[in-house]
Amino acid sequence: MADSTASSASSGPRAVPSQEDRPVYVIGGGPGGLAAAQALRAQGVRAVVLERSDRVGSSWRGHYDRLHLHTTRRLSALPGLAMPRSFGRWVARDDVVRYLEKYAEYHELEIVTGVEVSRVEPAPDGAGWLLRASGGRELTGRAVVVATGFNHTPYVPEWPGRADWTGEFLHAGSYRSAKPYAGRDVLVVGAGNTGAEIAVDLVEGGARRVRLAVRTVPHIVRRSTAGWAAQYSAVLVRRLPVRLVDRMSEVMCRISVPDLSSRGLPRPDTGLYSRVKQGAIPVQDVGIIDAVRTGKVEIVAAVESFDADGVLLTDGTRIEPDTVIAATGYARGLQPLLGHLGVLDGRGRPVVSGARTPQTAPGLYFTGYTNPISGMLRELARDAERIARAVARGVRTGK
Repeated sequence: MADSTASSASSGPRAVPSQEDRPVYVIGGGPGGLAAAQALRAQGVRAVVLERSDRVGSSWRGHYDRLHLHTTRRLSALPGLAMPRSFGRWVARDDVVRYLEKYAEYHELEIVTGVEVSRVEPAPDGAGWLLRASGGRELTGRAVVVATGFNHTPYVPEWPGRADWTGEFLHAGSYRSAKPYAGRDVLVVGAGNTGAEIAVDLVEGGARRVRLAVRTVPHIVRRSTAGWAAQYSAVLVRRLPVRLVDRMSEVMCRISVPDLSSRGLPRPDTGLYSRVKQGAIPVQDVGIIDAVRTGKVEIVAAVESFDADGVLLTDGTRIEPDTVIAATGYARGLQPLLGHLGVLDGRGRPVVSGARTPQTAPGLYFTGYTNPISGMLRELARDAERIARAVARGVRTGK
């Protein structure tokens, strides 16, 4: 059924479907897109997921091997299907992929794979949206949910001299395991959750030397303390005043996290929740505290530039690693798709999310473009149900 929808959209002359006949198109077959499709289906609204790869959950399949969720199994399930208890408390990457496959099957979601949407624009008749997609497809939907993901396009800073660098260089998105780096000197750039976890993985995998380049000192929290997951606290405090949460988290971190100043990681001088509001999620400890404390991961200054066989750091130090892994984040990659609609801010992020739609683009929804302290999967599930209710209201009122 889904395949015929896609193929008929690119066929010859045909009757233009009425607004009532048009489905809601969901762009992206990751957790956010699947959750939105299920929630819409539960509201009696037909939803068609368009996924550019050949399988759902493609971004999760590409994550590094040791990855486990930093959020609990119970608070990471999508609407309508619990994660199996056999997955354990901290769900592994491969189990997340299995869950997404099962989720699509269990809810009998309408998914078209191998279709990449290149542009979204208002439908010519003024009702709904026209999606231009691969293969010359033109698909018309009553509404669109954009769920292409937070980690869409690898971002690498334009460091001077990097083109001259003769060592190995890769973005963290291409890192899979420590095995290829056993016995090597590796510099990891970026002290977010990905960089910290890759650094620990390299140490445990036998790298000869591991350094972690830090520009802004991160907040580090224990993933769990005495059985209490950090996510539980995050859910409880997310509606409290920022300054209050900053003070509370400072006390907790001083109790639970040792002072690593002598190892190059002083305590941050800005509040944890203040950082979150600026888009910086704290690092969840999965071994980085002990690795830094024991000197197995060495903290160095941020990268300034490269030359043929060395890296210059901002403190004037020059080092010569064998490999540089850039854990420098991702761009949302929405500009080609939506930049002409005026729905993105100056950093290329949607101006609204969840059940809200831009004033200039009613019927256009976004999910998965924030990085909430309470857990991405939990918020994707909540967003999905809010979006579905908003769309269903529009269907009932004819808007």
